[in-house]
Amino acid sequence: MGWLALLYGGCCYGLFLAVFLVLVVFVGDLGGARSVSSGPAVCWAEALARDLTVLLVFGLQHSLMARQAFKRAWTRRVSPALERSTYVLVSCLALALLFWAWRPLPARIWEVTAPVARGGLWVMFGAGWILALASTFQLNHGALFGLSQVWHHFRGRPNPEVAFQTPGLYRLVRHPLMLGFLVAFWATPSMDAGHLLFATVMTLYILVGTHFEERDLKRSLGPAYEAYRHRVPGLLPLPRPRRP
Repeated sequence: MGWLALLYGGCCYGLFLAVFLVLVVFVGDLGGARSVSSGPAVCWAEALARDLTVLLVFGLQHSLMARQAFKRAWTRRVSPALERSTYVLVSCLALALLFWAWRPLPARIWEVTAPVARGGLWVMFGAGWILALASTFQLNHGALFGLSQVWHHFRGRPNPEVAFQTPGLYRLVRHPLMLGFLVAFWATPSMDAGHLLFATVMTLYILVGTHFEERDLKRSLGPAYEAYRHRVPGLLPLPRPRRP
């Protein structure tokens, strides 16, 4: 039933918005009872084990469910219109588990005290989240979070094929969404061991995840994506030498 799918997709999107805001508070340690730097105190070994486990759960879920082989198998059991919304839902649940199970590692790594430098890092922190969110609107925000799929299903229309495009931010780097996350994860005036662990593991996940994503894109888009890949850098907007 189309209206149930539409309701399901809308609820999943609403959950994403809530979890995204909690993630900003969690990473920035913005006064929440639970954050990357605050929460129930346990010994460092238990905290390390718990934190690595929930990071691994999120990384595996987020990467495996995005692979084409998993999507083909999954859409044999659920409607293709619900595949993306379900991915969003499970990703939100994995992040919620991370928020709940995370334990701080309070050993201080660095503390920036100069007001101008602290302010600059907070500006970078905010800019990273804005970049991440803005990049989703540069392509197709609705399709990325499953809204377009359930809407077209509700209208009884097939989901339209979208041509390969590289608008705006995607002319500077191939993965502006991930660049935004990297900036947000690392731009902090107060870095402790727990935050460092979170930022390091998430950076490794982003590097591995983008590798597999690009492999899928090269298979589906062929020479067009290969040319784009040679023309535009992946994560850092650095100039690249022209190829003949």
